[in-house]
Amino acid sequence: MARIGILGGSFNPAHGAHRHISLVALDQLVLDEVWWLVSPLNPLKSSAGMAPLGVRVARAKAVARHPRIKVTGLEQQLGTRFAVDTVAALKRRFPQHSFVWLAGSDIVAELHRWRRWRDFLRRVPLAVVPRPGVSLIGSPALKWAAWSPKSPSCWTRAPLPAIIRLKSRLRPESATALRLANPDWATNQGRALDRN
Repeated sequence: MARIGILGGSFNPAHGAHRHISLVALDQLVLDEVWWLVSPLNPLKSSAGMAPLGVRVARAKAVARHPRIKVTGLEQQLGTRFAVDTVAALKRRFPQHSFVWLAGSDIVAELHRWRRWRDFLRRVPLAVVPRPGVSLIGSPALKWAAWSPKSPSCWTRAPLPAIIRLKSRLRPESATALRLANPDWATNQGRALDRN
């Protein structure tokens, strides 16, 4: 049975903080692998400015650079759009694995906006890496589920719902800031792919 961390998102574009979250999780959660699930379209985000899935997957692979970080467009294959459905599909397809969802603290602050977020937290533990400028005071998800008192490495035995705090230095990168600094990143990434 493999211990798998899931990092889902638009990855529009992937950046160093995604890799950092994955490395922290591999270490503190004692994971075998981290799977980056590059979403066809995040239900909470507009399709405007969203790079094509293939370009985002290629950029994510270039950023991941680690033998235990696997980049995939698996959500498109599963036909899922919401995290709660993705987790259910993953558990059906890979019953031999234990899954933990990985996120920056900015995700926890908005988790209550996710479709059936309580069902999501009842299905999979959520491991959280701190992000700069994010306060979780008053977070509906934390009010409902609270922090798990267990050690991060014991996440497979944590009763659900479980929100697990990981310790990490803060990484300021964000996809929004990268797009603002380089609005043509996807076009440039596509040209690089065409040359290969």
